[in-house]
Amino acid sequence: MAKIQTGKNNSKKDVIVKKAASLFKSKSYSASSMRELAEFVGVEASSLYNHIGSKSELLQEICFRTGNQFTEQIDKIKNEQRSNIEKIEAVIRFHIQTMAENFDEVYVSNHEWKHMDEPYLSDFLNIRRSYEKSLMLLIETGIEQKEIKPVNPYVAVLTILSAVRGIEFWQRSKKNVTLQVLENDMVNQLLNGIVK
Repeated sequence: MAKIQTGKNNSKKDVIVKKAASLFKSKSYSASSMRELAEFVGVEASSLYNHIGSKSELLQEICFRTGNQFTEQIDKIKNEQRSNIEKIEAVIRFHIQTMAENFDEVYVSNHEWKHMDEPYLSDFLNIRRSYEKSLMLLIETGIEQKEIKPVNPYVAVLTILSAVRGIEFWQRSKKNVTLQVLENDMVNQLLNGIVK
């Protein structure tokens, strides 16, 4: 029987979670089975249950890992000694880099979260709302401090988050645009709309 191959910093559970994200992205959560995941990982289905309880637990793990990663980053950025525009730029760059490096996980947490059961669904939605409020507060503070035009903070957040989610299209085609060009151009275009 094959064993789950891990890297230096990965546990067997980490490998399973990463493979599950890839499977859920390509087939959707609903259409994926634990048997398919076991084949994808290269082990017997029974071996998966030594590391993970169920398919729903995998979805929770993917969504909460991703949500917590974004929350920890924005909390760190909020407390840094720099302008609000620089903080917003750091948030945008983090989004772009994370989507490029962990695309499957971010994709699943953006599209498949609705399949979670309660109370996990509500908890995850609270993480998302809290994140959006933190970003909105950066924009509101920037407006108060005359760094940012008097835009509607909600619309600004919606625009930023919608734009960075558009990286899904780049991931599919990568039309002669490097990640560095993509990141710099997106940051310039998004910030030019709000910077005073």
